Amino acid sequence: MFSLYGITGQVFNGTLEEMNRVRALSRVRSARAIAQDGEEWGFDAIAGSAKRPRDQAVRAYRAMLPPDLERGPLYHADQMMQRRVVSVLATDNVAQAWQVLRDEKIHQAPVLSGNTQLVGIVSERDLLTAINVDDGKVIASLARKVSDVMTSPVVAAEPLTDIRRIATVMLDNGVDGVPITGPSGRLLGFVSRSDILRAVITDPPLSLWR
Repeated sequence: MFSLYGITGQVFNGTLEEMNRVRALSRVRSARAIAQDGEEWGFDAIAGSAKRPRDQAVRAYRAMLPPDLERGPLYHADQMMQRRVVSVLATDNVAQAWQVLRDEKIHQAPVLSGNTQLVGIVSERDLLTAINVDDGKVIASLARKVSDVMTSPVVAAEPLTDIRRIATVMLDNGVDGVPITGPSGRLLGFVSRSDILRAVITDPPLSLWR
């Protein structure tokens, strides 16, 4: 399940297909989706995977895994999300937000309102529309707040959202990460492109391969 959070709070909650019909969400179709719309994988699908042509290749791959990597496959956002999430406030000035991203060595951050509700996301690219940087330091800044340059509404997912659906959102909407929120909209974690790539390299078996 996915949600859209804007400056007025949650403006949408539903499935990926329903979200894609929301006009406020700009879509980027240049990349091919990882999974077909409506395709969900779970334990039932894994149980029936013996009928799939790729099953032999999957078994061969798993046979080569070191013993310490034998574990259940990764399915959901909460299995790979970053639980320590660096965020900025909508009321922060753009120079402050840039410094936070630089100090934490990240390229984007969720934006929270004064009552810690998710209202958007801001990236280095967004901030560079309002600041001049030289050698990593801000040398000039417009009188702008984060709320003036952030992307809002922002797509967020629930902790048990299928990883491949999150990857599809990243590709279809041209975003580099998806915040993970609880039922009340509280920020619980963050899944970035790097998290997914890291899981492919270091945390197999991953459900993307099923």
